[in-house]
Amino acid sequence: MHITAKLTIALHVLMAIKQFEGQYKTTSSFLAGSVNVNAVVIRNILLQLKAAGLITVRAGTGGSQLIKEPKDITLLDVYQAVVEDQDLFRLHENPNPQCPVGRYVHQILELRLSALQQKFLDDMKDITLQDLLDDLKRCSA
Repeated sequence: MHITAKLTIALHVLMAIKQFEGQYKTTSSFLAGSVNVNAVVIRNILLQLKAAGLITVRAGTGGSQLIKEPKDITLLDVYQAVVEDQDLFRLHENPNPQCPVGRYVHQILELRLSALQQKFLDDMKDITLQDLLDDLKRCSA
């Protein structure tokens, strides 16, 4: 199981937009240099963050800005903005229905795994972009 790197890239982008606010124009090229990925990847993520109402993007060399305060942007907001397949767990296909385990494994796992996924999503509501920026200040002090 893994969550796409788009989530961590999007969080990096949002942190950089706020960190460099007023110092640099946070264009896709500038952000790509910080993240160390192709600017096309950044542009696609910026479009998703914009569609989710988290940032504004000015074409050309205008750069990006947060629309909301960092304390009002949760990890869940970012996750929902950039992760297309939000199912954390994928059940294996075709368990043997003749097997006493295979017959019920999906039913049993769906119940437990959906509860785990909900807890994960609920926990993401408790962490904000401001929390990450505060961590960044502590790390760079």
